[in-house]
Amino acid sequence: MRSLTTCLSASLLATAAMFASAASAQVALGAAAPFSVLAGTNVTCTAGTIVTGAVGVSPGSAVPYTNTGCLITGAVPPATNTAAAAARSAMLSAYSSFQFMSCIPLSGNLDMQNLAPGVYCLDAVAKAGTLTLTGNANDSWVFRVNGALTGTNFSVVMAGGAQPCNVFWAPTGAATMTTSTFKGNILAGNAALGSITLTGGSLAGRALASVAVTMTGTSIIGCDALAVPGKSCKVDKDDHYPRPKCNQGVGNGAEGCDPGNSNHNHSSNDEDGGKRGNPGRKGSDS
Repeated sequence: MRSLTTCLSASLLATAAMFASAASAQVALGAAAPFSVLAGTNVTCTAGTIVTGAVGVSPGSAVPYTNTGCLITGAVPPATNTAAAAARSAMLSAYSSFQFMSCIPLSGNLDMQNLAPGVYCLDAVAKAGTLTLTGNANDSWVFRVNGALTGTNFSVVMAGGAQPCNVFWAPTGAATMTTSTFKGNILAGNAALGSITLTGGSLAGRALASVAVTMTGTSIIGCDALAVPGKSCKVDKDDHYPRPKCNQGVGNGAEGCDPGNSNHNHSSNDEDGGKRGNPGRKGSDS
């Protein structure tokens, strides 16, 4: 009996290690990697939405791109049309590869779960509460969703140095996130059902859809922005992306940085009492 138990334990450990190893290897998105938002038919972006990164549509539709007052920092159609064609092919290839991965089955809404790196299979139950992913900066997670990926007030938290851009969600249906703080790359690759709808909340990662992407009052920060050298893609306790440290010369004015990160040697800093265009505290602590 002890021998059987030992063998079973060794087998389970080996299986878990195999899953973790499969996910720890970086998933290549190829030409799709530079995009924060990618759709096959159309992208609709409404007021109150902020997208950090590029937006692409391919092959497109009669009205492939609609922006009614949202802020996008990267390139948009038609400037991205050529790149989007290659990106679509790469995204669909990655999505297809996920479907052949062995996975650990999970059920329920994922609330209060803490998952190590690995490949997981999920049901289509609406996600809610808080999911924690714990690993290091090189670890990856793949979530194969059997059906639609949906969530309301759902939060994904990265722990231990884990990075949101190493998380991949691959539903066989549509993806709909409402007022959620979501992390990872959503690959909605189903040819007929693969649309993404984001309403409120935020996404740290990429929204890549075979069909349409609709964004309403949401915030998307793409992986290119998260990977900028010298900037962290970790969030603070209020889930705000940190601003860069202040490095202001005399009289330079505000730089959009966080005053809490200013230097405090009282030598020269506009946010330490100086005035724009005025040497202020130069050469003196008085």
